[in-house]
Amino acid sequence: MQATMRKRQNSAIQASAFHTSRHGSRDTESGLKKPEFHLDLWFYFTVQNWVLDFGRPIVMIILPLEWFPLNKPSAGDYFHMAYNIITPFLLLKLIERSPKTLPRSAVYLCIITFVMGASIHLVGDSINHRLILSGYQLHLSVRENPIIKNLKPTSLIDSFELLYYYDENLGHCMWYVPFFLILFLYFTGCFTHIKEEKKMPLSAWLLLGPSAVYYWYLVTEGQIFILFIFTFFAMTATVMHQKRKGFVPDSNGLFLLYSFSIALGLVTVWVVCLWTDTVLRRKYPGVIYVPEPWAFYTLHIKRSQ
Repeated sequence: MQATMRKRQNSAIQASAFHTSRHGSRDTESGLKKPEFHLDLWFYFTVQNWVLDFGRPIVMIILPLEWFPLNKPSAGDYFHMAYNIITPFLLLKLIERSPKTLPRSAVYLCIITFVMGASIHLVGDSINHRLILSGYQLHLSVRENPIIKNLKPTSLIDSFELLYYYDENLGHCMWYVPFFLILFLYFTGCFTHIKEEKKMPLSAWLLLGPSAVYYWYLVTEGQIFILFIFTFFAMTATVMHQKRKGFVPDSNGLFLLYSFSIALGLVTVWVVCLWTDTVLRRKYPGVIYVPEPWAFYTLHIKRSQ
């Protein structure tokens, strides 16, 4: 009887150990197995960012608003709609690939907020480009614009300022804060014990340039330099903290870190080149001066055409 009891106890212990070994933490597992670069996801991210977001202004130049009824969506608007659908899906797939288990409620809340912010920006941006067609100048404030300042009744000017607030402030905040938060949460799981993985594959280097240019576009056009630099510093602090524990960034972590580093350099060059522009200085007062590319376009390029 006692021998039978001992056999049952040993079997239970072995089953528990087997269960633990199979269902242990993904963090431990990620440190033991060789991490792989998520080429498919980063490639899809880069292509859709360039085509559906960064490429929208280019599409609107190739297929101008004049070709579409002004009371209907344009080609650029449809590109923005596709971006609002595809990007949350890619963010979810990125989180699924993360070696680190992330809280589902936080991820879902970020995705929902992202979709709301991007959708608010879609409406504001669509109307904004129609105003440009009517003579609106992005390098001027709402009340300084020639087509706005003489509107009657004057309460209409307040309505346009509210539209600008939704587009440039609230929409961008709800769009970019969860976007960068998800990227940072993913980055916190991109560490490994295997130091040979400190080098990125060739495919990652090929995607690095387009990825960095896109982040430059987000920072400048979205006016989110503070959010970007805070995320970059948080990533750098995470790298220093993990190195004390013997961990190093894997190829995915290095890809994100290098993309942000190059983007920061591009933003610095952009600001230095436009540092003495008095018109843009008046448009973007304050300590942090990061002009928008579209404001530069309406001031220096479109005006000279």
